[in-house]
Amino acid sequence: MSLFWRIFLLNAAVLVAAGALLLLGPITVSAPVVLTEALILAGGMALMLGANALLLRLGLAPLQRVTRAMTTIDLLSPRPRPEVAGEGEVAALIETFNSMLDRLEAERATSSARALGAQEAERRRVAQELHDEVGQTLTAVLLELKRVTGHAPEPLREELTHVQEITRGSLDEIRRIARRLRPGVLEELGLVSALTALTTETPTPKGLTIRRQTEKDLPPLGEEAELVVYRIAQEAVTNTVRHAGATLLELSLRRSPGGVELRIRDDGRGLGDAAEGAGLRGMRERALLIGATLTLGTGAEGGTDVRLDVPVRNGSA
Repeated sequence: MSLFWRIFLLNAAVLVAAGALLLLGPITVSAPVVLTEALILAGGMALMLGANALLLRLGLAPLQRVTRAMTTIDLLSPRPRPEVAGEGEVAALIETFNSMLDRLEAERATSSARALGAQEAERRRVAQELHDEVGQTLTAVLLELKRVTGHAPEPLREELTHVQEITRGSLDEIRRIARRLRPGVLEELGLVSALTALTTETPTPKGLTIRRQTEKDLPPLGEEAELVVYRIAQEAVTNTVRHAGATLLELSLRRSPGGVELRIRDDGRGLGDAAEGAGLRGMRERALLIGATLTLGTGAEGGTDVRLDVPVRNGSA
């Protein structure tokens, strides 16, 4: 039955019931209308309106749930779909809305995968050029400075040595940037070693202590999932170092009942009421690519608590 006919029959039932009460009940209307009759008619109309409103609310309740879902839905934070309730057009509308959400999430996941894949390819290209072009050039400059320093007169030797140290520091910085752009340790030694290198090599402000706890006997996740875990850890650690003003950062990687859990906590300022930036949205998009669950919140003692639950695919553990 269509929504139009359901509403029409609801109203018709209320009107027929009211007419039957007037015809069969001991209710009369005199002219002029006396006070008691007016009160009875007013009470009857109020009862009719209340019954009509109740029946309409029950009939349109599924639409209200869909409306709430439309206003709160976030494709980066999938939630349970609205339950298919009601009949006819109402149930069809809810089913269509759920199908639309499935299509939107699938399309967003596909486009995000392409964008992040292109981003990783560009990172790899830039890192390779930094290592091969800039790194080799600075290495050649460093060797030439060392040769010139050995033949330079004593007054210039100290200045050349200073330039040599600056060049060596620049070369180390170029290598560090290249490693952040393309985590070669992740490809060669695995996730645990890559996270160890991340927490060890990340420059930290004075007063910040980083604690790391990783389990080595972890189920295999695959290259894509390991890269996602590393990038999310990299973004969380970078946010803490740059913006949190924390004194303690804890990173843990351990086996969970359904797979692997990454957790990063600090005692800094926390997320606050600031709008979600590109970094956090990028973390959510990466988590969705591998079907992981990302939770961002406030720790028990303040600060930020980032938790990533990565499921293990059947047959990979």
